[in-house]
Amino acid sequence: MSRRRAADADVTPGVLLVDKPGGTTSHDVVARARRVLSVRRVGHAGTLDPMATGLLVLGVGAATRLLGHLGGTDKVYEATVRLGQTTVTDDREGEVLTTTSAAHLDDDAVRAALAGQTGPLQQVPSAVSAVKVDGRRSYDRVRAGEEVVLEPRSVTVHRIDVHRLTRPTPDLVDVEVTVACTAGTYVRAIARDAGAALGVGGHLTALRRTASGPFTTAQAAPVEAAAAALAAGGGPGVLALTDAATAVFPERRLTAEEATALGYGQRVAATGRPGLTAAVDPGGRLVALVEDAGSTTRVAVGFPPV
Repeated sequence: MSRRRAADADVTPGVLLVDKPGGTTSHDVVARARRVLSVRRVGHAGTLDPMATGLLVLGVGAATRLLGHLGGTDKVYEATVRLGQTTVTDDREGEVLTTTSAAHLDDDAVRAALAGQTGPLQQVPSAVSAVKVDGRRSYDRVRAGEEVVLEPRSVTVHRIDVHRLTRPTPDLVDVEVTVACTAGTYVRAIARDAGAALGVGGHLTALRRTASGPFTTAQAAPVEAAAAALAAGGGPGVLALTDAATAVFPERRLTAEEATALGYGQRVAATGRPGLTAAVDPGGRLVALVEDAGSTTRVAVGFPPV
């Protein structure tokens, strides 16, 4: 076994709740955690744009097996929408494409346009996004000069709370909002589409993710601090594997016999509870995420003993 693989095997599995700073990519954050922990097996659940700040959920070691399930939870964002301009990226980092005066818009019209972006939507992601088109990221194709047309996707925006409207110039309107939505929703697209509905265009000037499922920025820490805390056995920004799983999924306590059976990939009796369940052995260790399949369960993902 290589030294790198040995280090990966020795790391304590855990979930890091990181408060990502602006100007860094999600991959940058993962790379920093890898350096602190001297391991390769680190991943993230739910990309944040470089401009965005806030909660980024990382998995270390066996906790990377959880990430596909943690990333599918609802999200909450704080954002500022600017009406009166469109950009190539639908946020402030892109080149301004059009400028149309929003001086005539009153508060009620702005609120109505944003309310129109709630509920079940068929949303077209921003062309400069991480969506893959024929195996390549959309943003890579745009930067290469290609014209990219993305298909709409089904998302749900649970609510948009409008907090404040200001006018930084006579022709622009800035709107501070909270957005609660399903995974896969692009807040940039909400700004773009609300601006289009008003006939003046729109983009984001600020974005911060404050919650992902049950996890919030109140629990988070800078990535270096969270990674160091995991290496030290726990602390701010760190959740044990079992604690992270049971925060998202209902807990199923196993008997010793059931834990052994699941450890060998065997099935155990169904609970009658729909969806995934975090199966925990008598010692409090997460054994698997399981789902009922008829009279028995199926293992969605297993976690080897540490």
